[in-house]
Parts: sequence; structure tokens; C-alpha cells
Amino acid sequence: MSDAIAEFERHLLADIPLARAMDLRVSDFDGDRLAIAAPLAPNINDKGCAFGGSLVSLLTLAGWGVIVLKLRAFGKECDVYVQDSAVRYLAPVWEDFTAQARLAEGESWDAFASTLAARGRARLSVDCRVALADGADACTLQARFVAIAKS
Repeated sequence: MSDAIAEFERHLLADIPLARAMDLRVSDFDGDRLAIAAPLAPNINDKGCAFGGSLVSLLTLAGWGVIVLKLRAFGKECDVYVQDSAVRYLAPVWEDFTAQARLAEGESWDAFASTLAARGRARLSVDCRVALADGADACTLQARFVAIAKS
């Protein structure tokens, strides 16, 4: 794990109590796609599968995180907020799970960075998913985030 990814995971766990309670771990970041994993045990519901709130929380944190990490790679310090999102629960999750986040189709890191430089704020949409062992989607999230440059 790179120093930047390790630092991000430390920040996530130190500053977001829910991330600690869920026992989240950053599993991969390739510069454009972030994966965050969670064990089933602390995220279980009364039926024995993953709690919907844990799934949407992990998806939201992955979407937020991919933007935070990319902004850090650009050397930008910003506050990042979720503006809106839509979640779809498609199948129960009976084991440890991982959320993956990437830019939504039609979005551009370059356009995002240009707008941020020009206006001090920019919006970006991401697509996030938790997949089942067979690769099918268990849960998806489409979200728009806003980044605001710190003064």
C-alpha cells in the first residue's frame, strides 16, 4: 500500500467513527478507481446478511474517497461533500464485501480540475458498486459530490 493510500486509510479511520465501527480497509486505489472493503460481522443485519445502511455508507465513503485521493494527487486541499445520490439494492450480501468507486461515464478529471481552479468549487459524479462473488451487482450508488477549495 502506498504512503498516500495508507495515510488516507488512517484519516478515514481516525476522523470518521462510522468507518472504525464498520472496520473498513482501503483495499486498492489505481489512481482512478478506489476499493474499500468491510467484513460482514460488524455490518450484519437481523437476517444475517449485510445491513443496507452499511452498504450505502461504504459506497458513499468510496465515492467520496476516490475524489479526495485524486485531489491530493493534484496537490489540491478541498472539502468534499456528497450533494445527492441514488442507491439500488439488488441482492443480499452474505459475506465480506468491497465497494468500488470510479468516475461516472462522461465525467473528466481534467474538466473537474479546470473548474475547481477557475471557480474554487466543482462538481463530479461517481458510480459505485458492491459486487457479489459471481460479479453481479449487489448494490449500486450514483452520487454527485462537490469539492470546495480550502482558503
